[in-house]
Amino acid sequence: MKKLEQIYEGKAKKVFKTDDPDLYIIDYKDDATAGNGAKKGTIAGKGVINNKMTCSIYKMLESKGIPTHLVKMLSDTEQLDKAVTIFPLEVIVRNTAAGSMSKRVGVPEGTVLTEPIFELSYKNDDYNDPLINDDYAVALNLCTRDEMSQIREMTLKINDILKAYFLEKGVNLVDFKIEFGKTNDGAIVLADEISPDTCRFWDVKTGEKLDKDRFRRDMGNIEEAYQEMLKRVDG
Repeated sequence: MKKLEQIYEGKAKKVFKTDDPDLYIIDYKDDATAGNGAKKGTIAGKGVINNKMTCSIYKMLESKGIPTHLVKMLSDTEQLDKAVTIFPLEVIVRNTAAGSMSKRVGVPEGTVLTEPIFELSYKNDDYNDPLINDDYAVALNLCTRDEMSQIREMTLKINDILKAYFLEKGVNLVDFKIEFGKTNDGAIVLADEISPDTCRFWDVKTGEKLDKDRFRRDMGNIEEAYQEMLKRVDG
């Protein structure tokens, strides 16, 4: 597999073409941002941790019937993935009130929700990824009604699987952000990553935060929290 030119660089990853038009290489970075890029820094070893965690979790999800873009891990920071066109949507699931939700609607952080909340943001940095609903997504041609239905169904199934998976490892899955893409043959698959960058993980016993909130809120022990989550996932 030959790595060709870089076609995209985001806040946490670089994407490269390969000599196979159906395959990309994704390289994870140590760069960290918060507040839509307002705060910037580096978390040592983050690229390795997020790559390894995502590969482990995506393999587990595949075994449970969730299609993903992952093909295989190539190195500590690189993975081979199916080439996809990403839907310009951030899909968020909230099981417990935290972060922007608590600020937005005044629900105390840590309040366990009666049922999961399915949220959508329009991926657009110029407008700070505004919250939208299904109707916006369809009306703005971000996806079709049928695609939206598939995304919602897959997301809620992913939430059920992940909640149980992390609970076994002594972690409450408070909330998470995922993204979906469409392969060259038209299949909708889970893309992007699942890591402490994109999820809120709280220790079941202590409530300790094991995710990027430690960076966002200047809580310290950031690298240790990421390492702890990899240890729980990979043993």
